[in-house]
Amino acid sequence: MPQLAQELREFIINIVATKEGHLGASLGVVELTIALHYVFNTPKDLLIWDVGHQAYGHKILTERKGIFNTNRQLHGISGFPKRDESIYDAFGVGHSSTSISAALGMAIASQLRGENKNHIAVIGDASIASGMAEWLLKD
Repeated sequence: MPQLAQELREFIINIVATKEGHLGASLGVVELTIALHYVFNTPKDLLIWDVGHQAYGHKILTERKGIFNTNRQLHGISGFPKRDESIYDAFGVGHSSTSISAALGMAIASQLRGENKNHIAVIGDASIASGMAEWLLKD
């Protein structure tokens, strides 16, 4: 897995260096992204990204490596998770503060349907200080 993390980082750097995108946010969660996809059964288990620009590694690991060079380009893939782009994108997100409430709502819906799956809110960056995360931190 350390080799995969190194390769993923190099791939992201090479693409973002010639195109545009959010470099630091995605590089900071490479190991976390690999671990989440290793531990959980995606796409059955739902990863809900709070900060969409942290999801570059997720996009590359979920069948979009070959088209990742079109990231944030006209007619290319989205710079953020997008439900109609991939079955691995459980929630369409741009920036922050929605993952906890979205994951909770999805978990309740799954429970009502009798489904047995995990709902993981991946929250970080500045979003940890707003939305439900801020409310949870106060308790």
